[in-house]
Amino acid sequence: MAEINLAEMDSASYRVPIVPHSKKRYLLKNWQIYSMILPGILFFIIFRYIPLAGSIIAFQDYNVFSGLWGSKFVGFKHFEALFTYPEFFSILRNTILISLYQLIFGFPAPIILALLLNEVRKMMFKRVVQTVIYLPHFLSWVIVGGLVINFLSPNYGIINQLLGDFGIEKIFFMQEPGYFRSIVVISGIWKEVGWSTIIYLAAVAGINSELYEAADMDGASKFRQVFSVTLPALMPTIMVLLLLRIGHILDLGFEQIYILLNPLVKDTGNIIDTYIYEVGLLGSQFSYTTAIGIFKSAIGLILIVGANQLSKKLTGNSLF
Repeated sequence: MAEINLAEMDSASYRVPIVPHSKKRYLLKNWQIYSMILPGILFFIIFRYIPLAGSIIAFQDYNVFSGLWGSKFVGFKHFEALFTYPEFFSILRNTILISLYQLIFGFPAPIILALLLNEVRKMMFKRVVQTVIYLPHFLSWVIVGGLVINFLSPNYGIINQLLGDFGIEKIFFMQEPGYFRSIVVISGIWKEVGWSTIIYLAAVAGINSELYEAADMDGASKFRQVFSVTLPALMPTIMVLLLLRIGHILDLGFEQIYILLNPLVKDTGNIIDTYIYEVGLLGSQFSYTTAIGIFKSAIGLILIVGANQLSKKLTGNSLF
């Protein structure tokens, strides 16, 4: 019998034939699993993608009675009005400043809190603290705004009472434009810092304990372990959340500002969201405010794409 030379044989002859997989059969077999994502898909289609068609009114003189397709097209008229409106740049400046203050002071707050809680060894005390700092997240801004106004009241507010005990004159915090941005930032941190800490605590819990043991054997102190082990392990989570925050830099949240805003601090507190409410809903200038919304979305897209590329080059972490 002739000897078979395996080297000369075509490698294709050794391949196991693959039977084409029926995607339809697979979907029918696992229809229960795919049905679970159906509500989420419908939500995004109905409330996210279909409403995008309404953005066309930014290029129209929209009239409720003429409808979406019956209104007159005016091109970029409303965008031109947006950039020529004298007060718009003041409103944009207020929005960017408050958002930057929240980013600088508010973004690191849950990280610091998570690092501190991670060092607590008394589990009962740790759980009590976590519960207390989580609770404000579940309060509406109507309640939180009322608490802030009462605390800062010049007549019966606890802050002014403490100042009076030290011989300091009463301060009208809510009527002073210089205090408004600080009040917004501090109240926002107080309300949301506990809830945001959950993400970082979960990330810290996933760090390999052997890394801390190795650092401890090398003589690293607890403070040193934070910078050598904990923060590097948290960096992917931090960068993803930071990129998402940068993408929403013009979205401050209407509720908080609207509750705390009053005519005396409007020069420093009026932001894009409150301006859209006044002009769009109260003034019925739907096309103009839709143009503002498109402007916000375009700025957010540019910022998140640019920050994502910068993060990918500098740290290797990115959203996409």
